[in-house]
Amino acid sequence: MLYQIIIIIHIFLGIGIVGLVLMQQGKGADAGATFGGGASGSVFGAQGSASFLSRTTAIFATLFFITSLGLAVLSGYQGKKTDVILDSTPAAEPVKSDVPLTQGMPADGSLPIQDLTLPDAPAIKEVEKPAAK
Repeated sequence: MLYQIIIIIHIFLGIGIVGLVLMQQGKGADAGATFGGGASGSVFGAQGSASFLSRTTAIFATLFFITSLGLAVLSGYQGKKTDVILDSTPAAEPVKSDVPLTQGMPADGSLPIQDLTLPDAPAIKEVEKPAAK
């Protein structure tokens, strides 16, 4: 349950960061405000909106980083710890069935290896090349 809550918070923080970054003005927009761009009459003042948005973005980014670490830690504790190198699949045990063994089969259940011989291949006839004219 905690894992799902952190994922939901993580998604909202990511969407919030994208929105805040898109609302911020670039560095080139500051030069226009210097020469009377009219930004001083905004709600936050001339520099207030930039510092407010940048601070909010930094807070969201920090929280996003913390939730990323939290998700990484929680995903490491799900299920049994396994080591890919040291833990291997257990060897398959021979299948024991109630069917009686056939004649000539060893008692341990392994299959006998038969001598397989290939039939003689037909002789390849050489085709004569036509004489050059």
